[in-house]
Amino acid sequence: MKYSVRIEDKSYEVEIEDLHARPVIVRVDGERFEVHPENGTKPEVREENRPVTPIQAPQPSTSQSAGPGELTAPLPGTVVDVFVKAGDEVEVGKVVLIIEAMKMKNSIRSTRAGKVTEILVSAGQTVAHKQALVKFE
Repeated sequence: MKYSVRIEDKSYEVEIEDLHARPVIVRVDGERFEVHPENGTKPEVREENRPVTPIQAPQPSTSQSAGPGELTAPLPGTVVDVFVKAGDEVEVGKVVLIIEAMKMKNSIRSTRAGKVTEILVSAGQTVAHKQALVKFE
């Protein structure tokens, strides 16, 4: 299986040979790695002839917000459930609502901490990409 992976503005070509083999052989930009997955634990990665250098995952983007006080829809779909109401305090990462798109339920998380001032959508409503969903103080 071949994948194109983007981490912080850098693209990597990743090829995984057989996920069921142990170790799993992975090639990243042509370099061979052996991955030793353990049940329920983090996989151990060994690169031939070089120590493993951890790569930090990119931080969540706040580009979803139309304005400084709004959370917008990252994809079009139908609002299934709303978990907050005006006056609620939320933290970054809290699930505020669920949008169903292509039969998949997507948790929409707050991109900021603060007080909810207004809910702009309701369950059953169809929303467009980048449509404002929630306003914050």
